[in-house]
Amino acid sequence: MAKCVAVILSGCGVYDGTEVHEASAVMVHLSRAGAKVQMFAPDVDMMHVVNHCEGKPVTDKRNVLQESARIARGDVTDLAKLDVGAFDALIIPGGFGVAKNLSDWATKGKDYSIKPEVDKIIKAFHKAKKPMGMCCISPVLAAKAIPGCELTVGHDSECEKWPYAQVAKAMAELGCKHLNKNVGEVHVDSKNKLVTTSAFMCNAPIHEIFDGVGVMVKDVLKLA
Repeated sequence: MAKCVAVILSGCGVYDGTEVHEASAVMVHLSRAGAKVQMFAPDVDMMHVVNHCEGKPVTDKRNVLQESARIARGDVTDLAKLDVGAFDALIIPGGFGVAKNLSDWATKGKDYSIKPEVDKIIKAFHKAKKPMGMCCISPVLAAKAIPGCELTVGHDSECEKWPYAQVAKAMAELGCKHLNKNVGEVHVDSKNKLVTTSAFMCNAPIHEIFDGVGVMVKDVLKLA
């Protein structure tokens, strides 16, 4: 029987929403595995809108759900309507929208909090012992919602290849066990049924990121 997977988006575009390549990779690998997918996003205003040519905020106001519809080809549902009982697994791609629209990590760092409805959903999947996959920056959501969990966001030693290594260090400081993994690898926290991979936390060729996301998807479905 095909597995039913919920995918949470946070907008459209790496600097203020979901990382488009990561979302696409998730959808391709789920499709190839024969999974049934429904995408969700919160019906809220974005923290801000970023001009992706310049990497600078602009004065526009946009809605996370409406922007996520660009990735979902219009087929996206308000996150408030997500029924955990209807799904076998949850996947959350990365992008700065995770740190801006699903949480306030982007502005508060280690003192961050998760948006209440996102926190509620992650905890509900966890309580139901249903697997979750998170890539790039999205494991910070698990770090807050599932204290003490094991995860990876890549490597904890900063260099050209790993420019966001400080996030890995922060995960350890928050009480999680961070495992250094390469871009094509994942970490599976069997106890919490949490699968994580670095994706664009690594400065790697896009095909390597695509493949790493594929390993994450495969391992999530194994646990479902």
